[in-house]
Amino acid sequence: MSSDSSKKRKPKVIRSEEGKRSRHDEQEGRYYNEEAEVDTRDPRKDYQLYKDTCQDLQRLMAEIQELKSKGSKDGALEIEERKIQSCVHFMTLKKLNRLAHIRLKKARDQTHEAKQKVDAYHLQLQNLLYEVMHLQKEITKCLEFKSKHEEIELVSVEEFYKEAPAEISKADITTNDPHQQTLARLDWELEQRKRLAEKYKESLASKEKILKEIEVKKEYLNSLQPQLNSIMQASLPVQEYLSMPFDCMHKQYEIARHLPAPLYVLFVQASAYSQACDKKLVVSIEGSVAEARALFKPTEDSQDDESDSDAEEEQTTKRRRPTLGVQLDDKRKEMLKRHPLYVCLTIKCKDGSSLNLAFYFLMNLNILTVKAKISSASELQSAISAGDLLNPDLILSCLYPGDDGNKTPNPANRYQFDKVGIVSLSDYISEVGHPYLWVQAMGGIHFPTDLPQPSIIADNALSASHMEKTINLLRCRVQSRLSLHRQFASLEHGSIPVSVECQHLFPAKVVSHLTKWHTITYDDYLALPYTADVIECGLAEDMYQYYSLMIERGTAKMEAVVVLNPGYCAVPPLFRLCLHWKGDRSSSNDENIRAMESEVNVFYKELCGPSPGYQLLTNQMQRLCMLLDVYLETERHDNSVEGPHEFPPEKICLRLVRGPNRIKPFKFNYPQGFFSHR
Repeated sequence: MSSDSSKKRKPKVIRSEEGKRSRHDEQEGRYYNEEAEVDTRDPRKDYQLYKDTCQDLQRLMAEIQELKSKGSKDGALEIEERKIQSCVHFMTLKKLNRLAHIRLKKARDQTHEAKQKVDAYHLQLQNLLYEVMHLQKEITKCLEFKSKHEEIELVSVEEFYKEAPAEISKADITTNDPHQQTLARLDWELEQRKRLAEKYKESLASKEKILKEIEVKKEYLNSLQPQLNSIMQASLPVQEYLSMPFDCMHKQYEIARHLPAPLYVLFVQASAYSQACDKKLVVSIEGSVAEARALFKPTEDSQDDESDSDAEEEQTTKRRRPTLGVQLDDKRKEMLKRHPLYVCLTIKCKDGSSLNLAFYFLMNLNILTVKAKISSASELQSAISAGDLLNPDLILSCLYPGDDGNKTPNPANRYQFDKVGIVSLSDYISEVGHPYLWVQAMGGIHFPTDLPQPSIIADNALSASHMEKTINLLRCRVQSRLSLHRQFASLEHGSIPVSVECQHLFPAKVVSHLTKWHTITYDDYLALPYTADVIECGLAEDMYQYYSLMIERGTAKMEAVVVLNPGYCAVPPLFRLCLHWKGDRSSSNDENIRAMESEVNVFYKELCGPSPGYQLLTNQMQRLCMLLDVYLETERHDNSVEGPHEFPPEKICLRLVRGPNRIKPFKFNYPQGFFSHR
């Protein structure tokens, strides 16, 4: 067989380049003939021919298989004949395949051409739209253009025609032409400003001239100061002889500039009275003038000293941290701090004895106090019964009826005392002095009385006990409402904001998400079938605020309504739930829905977060999303239904259900990350 086949093999023919080119041309001609043939042939007929050819091939292959299985000698010819027919069918299939590829190429080319046309049209459309937008912007700019002359305050039209000269006003032209009228008014404004500029230059020149004259006079007055000082020194013996100490009084008035206002009023009035009516009344100012000047230094100058003192305090606190009692003592001392300067009044008597009064000003309490001391001209005999008669703490008591000087006359001091733990000022009278009412009057200080109206008795102690609480509640209300405003802005966009401090209350992955948040009315809340028990318990009133939200996961939708008490966050929001999945489920027909409501309404303290708990509402909503995941993932799957679970279990649960009510594990355990029953 091998020899026969070798004999039948044709010899190799070496084709030249011309032969190859002619064969290539023939193939190209053939291809193009088939391409032209595609346009004339019907694709449906070719498809039917393809089906018939395939059926014939199947039939021939079956016959060949049958003939081979029989193994007869005459069957070889029939097999060969059927092979030839099969080859013809294969050639037909190849041709049909080529025609299909040619059709596909033409369809792609046509699609590409159409796409290019569409892209070209789209590009032209975008260019036109861009031009339209550009033209609209330009039109808007032109319409919104504001000239600088609109910012200038021009004189009125009547005043313009009255004051402006005829060559500028041009009444015959500008009366009926607003544009020309505006130009004329601007010209008049320019003319006026030029005149004012010239006047301004003249005023500056006169100002410079006057300043030079003032400097010359200042130099002259400064030269007089040494001469006046020498005259004052020479006149000191005369002042002493005539009892007219002008120099001493001048020094006292210089120091009085550093006194606080009440002490200054006291000093001025007492000095005036001493000069006019009572020569035996001596008024003087004592204390540290340097410390008084330091109190009035600018804050910038004292910043370096404060930084140095703070550094020293930090070093000392690193060594020894003061206790709470020491801190309170320091605060009390600061609260009762006195001004460095004080006014002394010496009231002399005919027998030579005198009463020395020292008036102090408490800077933080804004009250005046006084300390008394008696100086006797001769030595007094000791008497047991007269022990308290000359007691400095009692000698001025009840100078006016009811004025014992043991209470502060300033009502604001009560709140200041509460902050530093001072029960009464009477415990510190020996240190600061007595704040008598007549002392305040001498200093020109007037405080409101405890009884504003005789017919009404107002308890100041009651007001003081409620004041701090009321202010704190108002502040808390404002902060909570601002926090709710920010939270509502996020909820309306479908995002539940959870702070970093509260992320440990929920698992890392919560699939259920918020899709709707809006406000509802009180009537809408009453119309809901699952809110009747809330109304019956009196937990929802017309003055409250009501909201509705929707949480979804797949085909399950949970609707919730929220009752927001005005006292949020001290009073937690109240949630009622209704699950729309395989029917409507609420707390009335599903114990697990009741358990979910209990998780957010009863155990809300777990969700308060950092004090004061402004994140409570959003944490409750995030827990609802978590509870819906647990509810859906632990629900039984119907095995008769083919396909994957709609809600694959992703949460770790120790037990899926518990008890006769088949309650699901809704409690999240952190940091273990599993769910369990309560």
